[in-house]
Amino acid sequence: MRSNLSSSPRWSTKLEFPPLRSSLCSLQKWASFSSGGGSPESNQESSKKKLIRDRLLPSLTPYENIYTVPNILTFSRLLAAPVVGYLVLHDYHIWAVCLFAYAGITDLVDGYIARRWNLQTIVGTVIDPMADKTLMTILTVCLAVKGALPVWLAAIILGRDIGLGIAAIYYRWVSLPPPKTFSRYWDFSLPSAEVHPTTISKVNTFLQLALIGATTAQPLIAVDVSGTMMAMQ
Repeated sequence: MRSNLSSSPRWSTKLEFPPLRSSLCSLQKWASFSSGGGSPESNQESSKKKLIRDRLLPSLTPYENIYTVPNILTFSRLLAAPVVGYLVLHDYHIWAVCLFAYAGITDLVDGYIARRWNLQTIVGTVIDPMADKTLMTILTVCLAVKGALPVWLAAIILGRDIGLGIAAIYYRWVSLPPPKTFSRYWDFSLPSAEVHPTTISKVNTFLQLALIGATTAQPLIAVDVSGTMMAMQ
């Protein structure tokens, strides 16, 4: 085999290795290919491929530390979203506004901490916008149920966010390092595709959160702001 490699014109003294993910995908394809026939040689080859698929590939997959302060803050914001919805539905407006403010503050703080102390993670790029979209979706539904938000506007916001959520689920699966299993899909220490929102997406999310926040706080404002709220909608 050595003589064949050295004499092949495709090889040179400078070898270029593909990225780790490409190598893992190639290795997975080789390990998943079943040899035909029932000879001892083919059975031995199948055993080697099974060993690589079940033991070697998972051990080669890179992991990252997801238990960081920014990720914990983001996850707390994710948990706060249904609580804010409950408070809105039961007319606890002061508590709803306070918890909404907490979500906004932690959204700024977790990003600053991640950049300042180099704690960025791939899972953080996923759950950060997920927390924003979850809060947006729950509050949109609750405010529409209470009649504080027009149904047509709620339908537009929900349609966009549901589409983004489906796309995120799909890209998480296709970018998951091999082997692809259901348990590994929910293991967020396994990095997959990073999420980098565009400038337009950031501006749109900010405007939507401003509208939802103002609508949530409207019952606490003594002056008549109905004209301003209609203009924002």
